[in-house]
Amino acid sequence: MSLNQEGGVPQCVGIILDGNRRWAKERGIPSLMGHRKGFENLIEAARWVREAGVAHLAVYAFSTENWNRSSDEVTYLMELFKEMAGTHLATLGKEGVRIRFIGERARFSADLQALMREAEEGSALNTSFTVWVCLSYGGRAEILAAARRAQEDAVEISDESLRARMWSAEMPDPDLIIRTGGEMRLSGFLTWQSIYSELFFLKTYWPDFSRNDLDAVLSEYAQRQRRMGK
Repeated sequence: MSLNQEGGVPQCVGIILDGNRRWAKERGIPSLMGHRKGFENLIEAARWVREAGVAHLAVYAFSTENWNRSSDEVTYLMELFKEMAGTHLATLGKEGVRIRFIGERARFSADLQALMREAEEGSALNTSFTVWVCLSYGGRAEILAAARRAQEDAVEISDESLRARMWSAEMPDPDLIIRTGGEMRLSGFLTWQSIYSELFFLKTYWPDFSRNDLDAVLSEYAQRQRRMGK
């Protein structure tokens, strides 16, 4: 829930990072370079969100369906994730940002999993701002995984028992979700958690997403009345 049901500063912002490949195509450069530019922009965007007074940022970086992309693209993305976890996110950790990863970790290589753990452990004492990176993530997959854990724990299925067993159990539900790139759907991003999220669909491709774009979204969010089903 937001700090103010009638706007104000959100506690948790979600962003679907879309449009990297189209951004590159329109510039006549290899589509893979769009992913690199997108990850570079993610680091800057995390700083903007933090400076806006938000406590949590959740980013949709790689979905469970993205494994179906070409082997060249997936291989390139895995290398980018290693660089992101080992260098860029580690830098944010040194700036006081806590790093968390949620998704199907077992699908990644052992060395990438180790980098994820190092980034998390190295930033575990940072408490003012957390970046949640969704990798090999899907809302349905998260709910199914939580249901299996509840079954294994032999607990009664309820909203509370499932939510407590989700990969994102310690993350607040997003007050608002931004999707760049012009598409108007959530594509499995935080399916359980987004039922009352304010949605913002921007035509801007993710590599071009700017601080002005963020400020405009936060300004509109502050003016919306959140009824939360009431």
